[in-house]
Amino acid sequence: MRASGKPDTGELAAKKDIKGLIEALRDEDEYVHWGAAAALRKIGEPAVPALIEALKDKNRYVRWGAAWALGNIGEPAVPALIEALKDKSWVVRRDAAWALGEIGAKSAVTPLIEVLKDKSWVVRRDAAGALGKIGDKSAVPALIEALKDKDGNVRAYAAEALKKLQE
Repeated sequence: MRASGKPDTGELAAKKDIKGLIEALRDEDEYVHWGAAAALRKIGEPAVPALIEALKDKNRYVRWGAAWALGNIGEPAVPALIEALKDKSWVVRRDAAWALGEIGAKSAVTPLIEVLKDKSWVVRRDAAGALGKIGDKSAVPALIEALKDKDGNVRAYAAEALKKLQE
């Protein structure tokens, strides 16, 4: 921001870049989609408001890319990612769970425990993995219960999470 209170041209360009990259998340071509998501992730905190808004988009590709991009940006995204755990698309729920684990969001432990009951085994698996990364021992009883999951991948991630919680 300039002393005059007007944004400088670099700030304006960055905002246009973010808007364009959010739009590129709509692309069904995986190279375009994931390239845009990776660029938004690299931009970091300046992209958070647009990515949080993108989690509400009608297009699942946009929501999916936004959840993934928020994975390493940090704490400002946590409430929106917790809400994304309820998304109708399993890929969005999965990447929201993964992102919360990457962030280490302790405030997401209870919602992630609830997600261990998701209908999609992939979502349950990544919720277990996220709980292991977060490292909150209050998740131990739920992870022990997840050792009984019908899917072997979920059981394996739950076992790994329990191992991490004992280290």
